[in-house]
Amino acid sequence: MSLTKRILLAMVAGIVLGSLCNLLLQSSELADPLRRAVNDWLVLGVFDVVGRMFVASLKLLVVPLVLVSLICGSSSLGDSARMGPIAVKTILFYLATTAIAISIALLAAVVIGPGAGVEMAGDAQFEVAKPPPLTDVLVNIVPSNPVAAMAQGNMLQVIVFALLFGYAISHAGEPGRRIASFFTDMEAVIMKMVGLLMELAPWGVFALLAKLFAEMGISAIMDLAAYFFTVLAVLIFHGLVTYNALLATIARVSPRMMMQKMRSVWAFAFSTASSGATLPITLRTVERRLGVHSSVAGFTVPLGATINMDGTAIMQGVATVFIAQVYGVELSMVAYLTVILTATLASIGTAAVPGVGLVTLALVLEQAGLPVEGIALIIGVDRLLDMVRTAVNVTGDATVAVIVGKSENQLDMAVFNDPRADLESNRK
Repeated sequence: MSLTKRILLAMVAGIVLGSLCNLLLQSSELADPLRRAVNDWLVLGVFDVVGRMFVASLKLLVVPLVLVSLICGSSSLGDSARMGPIAVKTILFYLATTAIAISIALLAAVVIGPGAGVEMAGDAQFEVAKPPPLTDVLVNIVPSNPVAAMAQGNMLQVIVFALLFGYAISHAGEPGRRIASFFTDMEAVIMKMVGLLMELAPWGVFALLAKLFAEMGISAIMDLAAYFFTVLAVLIFHGLVTYNALLATIARVSPRMMMQKMRSVWAFAFSTASSGATLPITLRTVERRLGVHSSVAGFTVPLGATINMDGTAIMQGVATVFIAQVYGVELSMVAYLTVILTATLASIGTAAVPGVGLVTLALVLEQAGLPVEGIALIIGVDRLLDMVRTAVNVTGDATVAVIVGKSENQLDMAVFNDPRADLESNRK
């Protein structure tokens, strides 16, 4: 059985078992000793420990993989003049897809009206974390201590350092060639580590989803069904229609082939709800299965994991309209345009803030003149939607990598069109 099938099977098993555990824990007929055993030993014990270990092992590879891949890619370019166009194209595509995403979300929410008839309820609290000013964000992109940046997982700083280091290698003559050879070998070793980790993925995915659904249950969705399914529908539309249209019209490649190769990445993204944790798998897939050269993939994918938030933008669009409808506030056309602009720019400006989705939503609500307290209404289902949002985000990262790679003649079409590319490690 292929790795993708094993992961999908683990996802289903985790959701089913977690939901059953939730029903048991909510049952009044279950004896207290048995309830404590299920909750303490199974949910908070086995599921929690295995899930956290799996996520930690994914994060373990993020910094070394990004650093080594980007050094190899930038050093292989030689002529640094090409890095500028790659960077400009990448950032513009990310901003454009984010603007498209939130525009579609706003339109869908206005047509569907998920907040109509919803009563304000709930005791959930949300405290807005003040985002750093844009000037600080720009200054902090340049690392004063690259070792500290790696230790803290500051990806933008790691990217800048790797680009500079790779450029220096390409212009250092014979010493540079020796160093480049070392990093090429290092990249092969790290990719092998990714392959080994992927063999354990079904167990990690199972544990993560089992714990989540044991704690929340399926019933959490029904409390905000209209909002939940509106966000879900727009996420699926953007992930399968918008990206496919961009691939077919701009890159002129087969969207079906790419979507087929992204299934294992989706499974990782869905279970971890973290673009950063999924980064090693996304980067491996983009380079080895989609055929994007490391000089492009090593820049576009890590940057996308940091600033590309199409899925989050969709949530913000629907949530803004939802909260406005709940509070009975009419949004003007100027307010809608403000929401689009704020959410698009905030995708970069608040990239380093923990809980960035809700932070940027707070910014959007303030700009639209809506009460920030409305965020408390949607917190209950946000974790479930976050999993799907992450799958959309990583799809956007891969899509932009393919488009930029094709425009720079850095896309190996033989690898892209080969459905069996890099599947050897997925065989039993």
